[in-house]
Amino acid sequence: MYYVYVLRSLKNGKRYVGWTSEDPTVRLKQHRSGSTQWTKQNGPFELVYTEEHPDKALAIRRESVLKSGHGRQFLDVVIPR
Repeated sequence: MYYVYVLRSLKNGKRYVGWTSEDPTVRLKQHRSGSTQWTKQNGPFELVYTEEHPDKALAIRRESVLKSGHGRQFLDVVIPR
C-alpha cells in the first residue's frame, strides 16, 4: 500500500503534503526528526489527513492534485484550520 498524507505545522500552521510506502505515523516521526530542510524549519507537526492507495503511481498523482489549487481548496474544507 501507498499513502498520501498531510502534516500541519504546529509552529506556523503550514501544510506539508507527501506520499510514502511506509505507515504515515512512521513517516511523521521521520519528519519530526528533521528529515528534510523544509520540515526541519517548520516543525513540529501533527498528522491531519491520510489516504490509502493500491499503487505508487496513483499515490503520486493524488499528491500532485492535493498540491494544486483545487487540492488545496479540498484540504481547506476537510481539514479546517
